[in-house]
Amino acid sequence: MEKKTTVGPKGQVVIPKDIRDKIGIKEYSEVIVDIIDDSVIIKKLKPESVSYVDYYCTTYSKKLTKKVDIKKITEEQYERNILH
Repeated sequence: MEKKTTVGPKGQVVIPKDIRDKIGIKEYSEVIVDIIDDSVIIKKLKPESVSYVDYYCTTYSKKLTKKVDIKKITEEQYERNILH
């Protein structure tokens, strides 16, 4: 899919919307710019692989408002399970 576009005074090029949509480039997406012979190649940067827990914690979960002592909570839970 070829499209004609123009280079602006600061060297900026607008990637046509239908091309951005097709490969998933959105506002503030990072891209890689490369040269092959006399062509400029713009590639979508693949996101880093992130664990599910890290992804969930940084995007959807509510943030804690106070410090939590996980070790203490775990020990209390363990003691409750042993005693009951």
